[in-house]
Amino acid sequence: MTGAQPEKVIAVVVTHRRVELLAESLAVVSGQDRPVDHLIVVDNADEPEVAELVAAQPVPTTYLGSQRNLGGAGGFALGMLHALALGADWVWCADDDGRPDGSSVLSTLLDCAKRHDLDEVSPVVANLDDPDTLAFPLRRGLVWRRKRSELFADGEAQEDDLLPGIASLFNGALFSAECLEQVGVPDLRLFFRGDEVEVHRRLVRSGVKFGTCLRAGYLHPDGSAEFRPILGGRMHTQYPDNDVKRYFTYRNRGYLMSQPGMRRLLPQEYARFVWFFLVQQRDPKSFAEWVRLRGLGRRERFTRP
Repeated sequence: MTGAQPEKVIAVVVTHRRVELLAESLAVVSGQDRPVDHLIVVDNADEPEVAELVAAQPVPTTYLGSQRNLGGAGGFALGMLHALALGADWVWCADDDGRPDGSSVLSTLLDCAKRHDLDEVSPVVANLDDPDTLAFPLRRGLVWRRKRSELFADGEAQEDDLLPGIASLFNGALFSAECLEQVGVPDLRLFFRGDEVEVHRRLVRSGVKFGTCLRAGYLHPDGSAEFRPILGGRMHTQYPDNDVKRYFTYRNRGYLMSQPGMRRLLPQEYARFVWFFLVQQRDPKSFAEWVRLRGLGRRERFTRP
């Protein structure tokens, strides 16, 4: 930014029928030591109690109640575009079941972005019940890391506070307006599951600078249970706990794996799921369903179940 005008940071939070958890999230988002300049909440259930909660926040707010469930992908797309229309220089994302780890997360992310000249910066996403454990295991090559302390282990951090080229989206992620102009907003068609991976793919392909600030945290319910170990824990594969999650996960994964920048992962993808379904689980029916759902995504058949 040039001139004396301060940068405008607009927070975007997406919710769906979790008003109690949303209240906890908004309390921390609205209580940062560097206050957000505006808060946008996209409510995919259009509930009056959510509108009342948003209006009661101590910062300027916009409530966007949607009478159609847009999913996380559509919700963040709507919120991000609205933030840009309001003149945001930075867009800070959050969800309804997680929250920033303290009141200095936003100021820490802004400082990290400026010191490292980043277009996007994310906090470390940690387990809400055990903040030293990652909420989602992080894979680097064939190595899975589950503790925050392990992110410092191999010298990849720059100046001990940045993990470049890695970001968890959209749990606390901070995007510059210029970054969103280059990368775009999430794809409504994905609904949920995989939308963050698709935006990460675009970040990599676009050449913008991004990373994870190791000094900032975002607390989220543990999501590691659906990553099932195979080959004695040397690799993992994703198996969500219900049919709806599996439908969107595998369908969207089929689309993602057909996109530039992801195709090189196809051999590993097939090896992992063939082993998991046919060797470890001995479940050819589930393997056939995985193949079918992948095919839907690859052919861009984005119907909802």
